Amino acid sequence: MPTAICPECQEEVYVDADSEQGDLVSCDECGSDLVVVGLDPVEVDLRSEDDDDRDMDDDYHDDFGYDDDSY
Repeated sequence: MPTAICPECQEEVYVDADSEQGDLVSCDECGSDLVVVGLDPVEVDLRSEDDDDRDMDDDYHDDFGYDDDSY
């Protein structure tokens, strides 16, 4: 399983092998919410409010069956 370094506590963070840029992960050591920002090598950064907004929009549209961004 690929790993990255948590920018908050400098511990290893395990990232799923099929993760994509923009996926969200948590640091098991300090509990920080992180976003995958690079894949080769795997890099993570602290989750921002922009990440929260994107996730809420995606979840809302997924719940109601929207399959495109024409809304």
